[in-house]
Amino acid sequence: MKRSLPLAIALVMGLLMIGTYYFPWMDGFYRLVLLWSPVIAGFAFFLGILSFLMHHIFKVRRKVPGWGYNLTAILSFAVMLLVGLLPEIYPRLFGFLGDQQADPDASVFKWLFGNVLVPMEATMFALLAFYIASASFRAFRARNLEATLLLAAAILIMIGRVPLGEWIFPPFTDIQQWIMEFPNTAAKRAIMIGVGLGMAATALKLMLGIERAWIGRGD
Repeated sequence: MKRSLPLAIALVMGLLMIGTYYFPWMDGFYRLVLLWSPVIAGFAFFLGILSFLMHHIFKVRRKVPGWGYNLTAILSFAVMLLVGLLPEIYPRLFGFLGDQQADPDASVFKWLFGNVLVPMEATMFALLAFYIASASFRAFRARNLEATLLLAAAILIMIGRVPLGEWIFPPFTDIQQWIMEFPNTAAKRAIMIGVGLGMAATALKLMLGIERAWIGRGD
């Protein structure tokens, strides 16, 4: 019963939501679902936080290799939660860090977000640039006709995107624009169609009970 009931609810709700696209009189039900969505998302967010803490606490207790990073994640979560729940504390308390002209209306939470999280995200994206360059080097090797076409298109787009390319040969700009508007758009649409079909197939598997990983292990 504990597995059959969630499967039945998923099937009924899936059929009802599909019906809202074909029966105008179900518009009220659709709006009701939209009103309940933030409530359900709140519970899902709480479960996500609980899973996050249990995962990292388990690794810290077992002292698995690299457990210091798990401890850092737990402490970071606790600090951000604490400063987010406390009344606003003006960032002038952090003047010793060099932020003498900080916005007096900003909170410590915003200060930590802007001065800790944002720089770390920028660092991660900067490191990803090297991985992207390495992957591009491997992908753009002219091993066959398809790879050669990809390499040629990439070179034309890179040259056409920079002012130097227009200075060398003005039509480069028009060529890269044509590639982006027509072949690239066609490929993107084909990918989106494939993604849509994959989403529909996954939804049907969930509704019919073929995919049951979301309700735990077992039948």
